[in-house]
Amino acid sequence: MMRTRRFRDSAVTASASLRPDSTHRAARLSASRFETVRGLRQHMLTWGDPGLVTRQRPALVLAHGWMDVAASFHFLVDALQHERHVIALDWRGFGLSGTLPGSDTYWFPDYLGDLDALLDTVLPDQPVDLLGHSMGANVAMLYAGVRPERIRRLVNLEGFGLPDGPATLAPKRYAAWLDELRQPQRLRDYAGVDEVAERLRRNNPRLTAERAAWLAPHWSRRDEATGRWVIQGDPAHKRANPVLYRAEEALACWARITAPVLWVEGRQTDVAKYWGDRYPRNEFETRLKVVPKVERVILEDAGHMLHHDQPEQLAAHIERFLEAG
Repeated sequence: MMRTRRFRDSAVTASASLRPDSTHRAARLSASRFETVRGLRQHMLTWGDPGLVTRQRPALVLAHGWMDVAASFHFLVDALQHERHVIALDWRGFGLSGTLPGSDTYWFPDYLGDLDALLDTVLPDQPVDLLGHSMGANVAMLYAGVRPERIRRLVNLEGFGLPDGPATLAPKRYAAWLDELRQPQRLRDYAGVDEVAERLRRNNPRLTAERAAWLAPHWSRRDEATGRWVIQGDPAHKRANPVLYRAEEALACWARITAPVLWVEGRQTDVAKYWGDRYPRNEFETRLKVVPKVERVILEDAGHMLHHDQPEQLAAHIERFLEAG
């Protein structure tokens, strides 16, 4: 069953310190859409009329990263010069998407299954332009190799992949996962939405105060029982993943990508901050060589959240790439 509702285009103000005119204003309104696929109620944001879809300009599907939400792409969509039909999904356990009862772990196969089922439901029998950020880009790269006929063009925003997980790590990883299953996971909560905005800016100092104020009430929600604000993400996402990342398997998928790929990264992104020496930059460069058709762009004055840092620059590169012959 499909439902839609209008999505708010301005931030909720929880403190007098946030003036009504201090928040970002949306140029394009979005609508929420819910679909039940694979037994789970899943949420998407949509922009633009589906009637805008053509063979030369298919729907643009956006997939967010870990501990993020579909609304995170709002600034990027606002910056697009040409109106088109855009769909941004909330992965299971994030945003307004549901969580299956008893879920205690998340892994890439479920994300692939959800993406495949959602595309079959909302955009059946038609190729799409697919864009992913971080974790969402890693899923998008796998999917584009598994279902190459579904992807016309692919945009990867800093989806580097993960350090390879050799089989010798399996006992330790399984033990860590079992230990973490014994204890409930928790996310920090906040006294007000303004504190959430401050947290977003601590995570990314390049995020403007206006954009942080707009994003905060979409990235979090007010808990009616406590009155405090909580992140819209299942705390179970914090658990160790018992399934090791096998670079060889990922590259077998990457090598089957037939769509042209636009790889975009921020100049200030420090990959070593995430993985240290477990995944050196030269290893990523070697991996990317297996993808048949790659165009690369580096955005100045941007870090990992480049769609927040430089949405106008990013939108210009994406539109040029998607509109190319």
